Amino acid sequence: MQYLQQRQEVLQAAREIYEAQLVSGTWGNVSVKVPDQSLLLITPSGMDYDSMGIEDIALLDWEQKLVEGQFKPSVETPLHLEIYKKRPDIKAIVHVHSLYATAFAVARQNIPVILEETAQIIGHEIRVTSYAPCGSKQLVENTMKALGKDRKAVLLANHGLIGMGANMAEALKVCYIADKTAQIAIYARTLGPLHSLRADDIEHLQHNFKQYGQKK
Repeated sequence: MQYLQQRQEVLQAAREIYEAQLVSGTWGNVSVKVPDQSLLLITPSGMDYDSMGIEDIALLDWEQKLVEGQFKPSVETPLHLEIYKKRPDIKAIVHVHSLYATAFAVARQNIPVILEETAQIIGHEIRVTSYAPCGSKQLVENTMKALGKDRKAVLLANHGLIGMGANMAEALKVCYIADKTAQIAIYARTLGPLHSLRADDIEHLQHNFKQYGQKK
């Protein structure tokens, strides 16, 4: 069995989003791009995260051919593949159905940049796609249009959230911050209008955040 470390990353992330209640049942999916290869590892379709093992993670090539594994990969595999093909900066993808972000997806409203941490971690308003059924070619097209060349998150209309990053830790953090932002936006609207951060403030916060913390 190849790529044990990457398989463990996918499995741990899948269990984390389940335990954090960002998904329920067998919904959601997680993938990682295999370093220096045109391959990806992705969670299998319809399998309980509690019973999933590293051997169950599907290894696929860029043509969706199963290289290693015995189970059918996630129905959203074409979407993950297209993101990896078009966005070489992305190495990990996490798709969740978290409560507050999904509320925005159902309302077909973008999540605004209202928190400093949203500016620091995500750096942009999270757009919502036009609706298309899960697993469809149209969903792939709609998602790529909403993502553009540099966005880290997107809402799938009436469905959920996709977060991504240069590694699994970043992709997970994007999902957490996106849902927290959505939650606070919903609460804040009961008090009055939302006040998004300005573009220059977002840029400033992102720049400073890169210098934040202890450097090795």
